[in-house]
Amino acid sequence: MEERNYEELKEIAIKEGATLFGVGDVSDLPVEFMRESAWKGLSYGISMAVRLSKAILEDIVDHPTKVYFYHYRQLNIFLDQLAIKITNFIQNKGYRALPIPASQVIDWQNQRGHLSHKEVARRAGLGWIGRNNLLVTPQYGAQVRLVTVLTDYPLKVDTPLNQDCGDCYACLSVCPAGAIKERKEDFDHIACYKKLDEFRKKYNIGHHICGVCVKVCGGKR
Repeated sequence: MEERNYEELKEIAIKEGATLFGVGDVSDLPVEFMRESAWKGLSYGISMAVRLSKAILEDIVDHPTKVYFYHYRQLNIFLDQLAIKITNFIQNKGYRALPIPASQVIDWQNQRGHLSHKEVARRAGLGWIGRNNLLVTPQYGAQVRLVTVLTDYPLKVDTPLNQDCGDCYACLSVCPAGAIKERKEDFDHIACYKKLDEFRKKYNIGHHICGVCVKVCGGKR
């Protein structure tokens, strides 16, 4: 049953426009800033990704552009709508599902939302956490946006990838904040946030985004 449910959901997600789909075990991953009764027992994390436009990323040099901001915002809306469709499908089957907003940051200083979409994606086998502190996929690098649906709907669980960035250091030299280090554990969250806030004010962009390291992390496609 788990395999059938998985394939059915994956088919729906891909048909609706998702680029990548996976399921991870999130039974030990609490949802912050939300009542436990909302997420308790939802041990499957459905991770879906959509690919960013390479053409829009190519326009980025050393700061985010207004068209990148618009693209970023529209992809988040698309992902939220996709998560709602998956949620409705699961609920119609008689199970519980909780869509986590694609880009709702609750704690800006520490860059935290209700949960880590990239950690769910890692557990779902979509990629690994790179030196740039983003999910890096084998196919598209960091050039994806993510959304998560938590559920108790019985699903096959994917295996996390046994990969990392290896000898690729392309993001280190381009990071305008100097936040990216050789070891991913040394990523400077504060420096990154300060630079994003500077970009937001200087270029009148209504979000804390950058895109510089995303542009150079393109995967194999």
